Amino acid sequence: MSQKPDKNSRPPKNLTVSMKNSGGRNNVGRTTIRARGGGSKKIWRKVDFGQEKMNLKGKVERIDYDPNRTAYLALVSYEDGSRGYVLAPQDLNLGDEIIVSEKAPKKPGNRMLLENIPVGTQVYNISLQPDSEGKMVRSAGASATVLAQEGKYTHLRMPSREIRKVNSNCFATVGELSNPEHQYKDIGKAGRNRNKGLRPKVRGKAKNPVDHPHGGGEGGSTIGLKHPKTPTGKPALGVKTRKRKSTDRYIIKRRTKKKKK
Repeated sequence: MSQKPDKNSRPPKNLTVSMKNSGGRNNVGRTTIRARGGGSKKIWRKVDFGQEKMNLKGKVERIDYDPNRTAYLALVSYEDGSRGYVLAPQDLNLGDEIIVSEKAPKKPGNRMLLENIPVGTQVYNISLQPDSEGKMVRSAGASATVLAQEGKYTHLRMPSREIRKVNSNCFATVGELSNPEHQYKDIGKAGRNRNKGLRPKVRGKAKNPVDHPHGGGEGGSTIGLKHPKTPTGKPALGVKTRKRKSTDRYIIKRRTKKKKK
C-alpha cells in the first residue's frame, strides 16, 4: 500500500463507540484470560464487515490506523451521503471506488458472492453463512485463495493451509489485507506491551505448588510431570482444542504445520 495511514487522524464520532477494558474478566468478574489489564485507552471504530451498503458505490476518503486490529481501515463515502469504515486491502489508495454487489468487477476492495469470484483469486473477510457478516481472514496481510467451484460450495485455501468448503452464496472481499509487514514488527521494549494492555507473565515453574502444577522444586529443577499442564491442571501443548465437530464435514484438508527452515 502506497498510502500510509495517519495515526493522528480522529475518526468520525458517529462511527465510534466507547469501549471498556475488561482486564481479562468475564461478565461475572472472574479472570478468564490471565496477564491482561491496564493499557492505553482506545476508541472502538464501527467497521462494516458485511453488506450494509449493497449496490452503493463508495469512494475512499483516507486510510486510517485502528489500534484495535492489525490491518488498516479505509474511510469510505457512499453515494447516499453516508460514510463508513471497511477493512483496507493492499493497493487501495485515496480516490479509489469500491462496491458491494452480488457480481462486481474483480478489483481489490470490491465485495461479492463467492460463486462469482474466479478461481485463483485472493479474498478476505469471508462470511460463513449467506447474508451474514465476514468472520474469517481479517488480520493484517492475510488472504484466502479460491481453489474451485463445486456445486453449491466454493473451495478455499485458508491462510493456515487448510482447505475447506464454504457456501457459494456467501460474500467475500477481493484482495489481500493491508499492513503485511505487521508480522515483522519488533515490540522493542516492555513498556510497549503494557500500553497494549498486556501484563507480565510468571512461569509456572517459578511459582509455589499451591499456585501452579509446575511449581515447587529447587533451582532449575524440572516440572516433575510427564506432560505440561495449565494452571487449572488441564493438559497443555499438543492437545486438540477444536470443539465444533459439526463443521468437520466442510474441511477437505486439515491445516499443516510450517516446516522450520
